[in-house]
Amino acid sequence: MGKRSTHLVWDWNGTLLDDTATVIAATNAAFAEIGLEPITLARYRELYCVPIPLFYERLLGRLPTDAEWALMDGAFHRHYWERADACGLTAGAAELLSSRQSAGRTQSLLSLAPHEHLIPIVRRHGIEERFVRVDGRVGTSTTGKAEHMVRHLRALDGLAADRVVVIGDAADDAVAAAHVGARAVLYTGGSHSRASLEATGAPVVDTLVEAVAVAEAMA
Repeated sequence: MGKRSTHLVWDWNGTLLDDTATVIAATNAAFAEIGLEPITLARYRELYCVPIPLFYERLLGRLPTDAEWALMDGAFHRHYWERADACGLTAGAAELLSSRQSAGRTQSLLSLAPHEHLIPIVRRHGIEERFVRVDGRVGTSTTGKAEHMVRHLRALDGLAADRVVVIGDAADDAVAAAHVGARAVLYTGGSHSRASLEATGAPVVDTLVEAVAVAEAMA
């Protein structure tokens, strides 16, 4: 699988799923519950990072306590999943996935969204069959995507990491790619500012069409 051509590992939130506005709305609804001021998209992109508790440290000026983290995380996810069904795919995403599959190219989906939520929403968008594997987060995790990437590639038996390109919207996607010896292309339409993406050293693009073109040329 994927030994003779580029295998893409797609991120979900902020990459294939156009949910950035929903993330901001859910974040501010959660902030209102815990007495924090609302955040703008620009400020969010400036501060956002993984692990998520470090994002809250940047907001609060200190790491949240375990109790604060549980409250903030629970509030965000409650508000987010109430809104998630209204999110569409990013422009061109469905066509890109379909055309790559038709051309015999392989691709998979790896997300830190809870697996039990990820699978139904991917199915509702009618794209599950475009992927050779779909993995969401199982259990609790605040450590980022790197170890999830290890397990994901291990499950894709025979896939060489040097043929893998990760397409995502976060610096953590580049970190996870490097962790397994793969490469990454980062998309500006999601959670990070262009400056924070460029700081990773990975190529940065403004559309998914560009992301695929750059990825195909890399591996």
